[in-house]
Amino acid sequence: MVTAIVLIQTRHGRTKDVAQALAAFPEISEVYSVGGSYDVVALVRVKQNEDIADMVTERMVKVEGIERTETMIAFKTYSRHDLENVFSLGLE
Repeated sequence: MVTAIVLIQTRHGRTKDVAQALAAFPEISEVYSVGGSYDVVALVRVKQNEDIADMVTERMVKVEGIERTETMIAFKTYSRHDLENVFSLGLE
């Protein structure tokens, strides 16, 4: 599994619409409206690097209101949430 963090600048007044549109993509696990230089952060989780390219350059560009993106590919995950999920497998 490959994870990418996509930082997104939106057109004025379009942040909510962009966030809702992105949240509908099955490859996007989380979408955050944020303050600072960017308006939205999306976490993309796909099987391979090529899928990130397809998602960002082919599919996300079609979302009305996105002005600019910056994509960061995660090398490793250091998340208590992910570790808790791994250790709790089969306990339900």
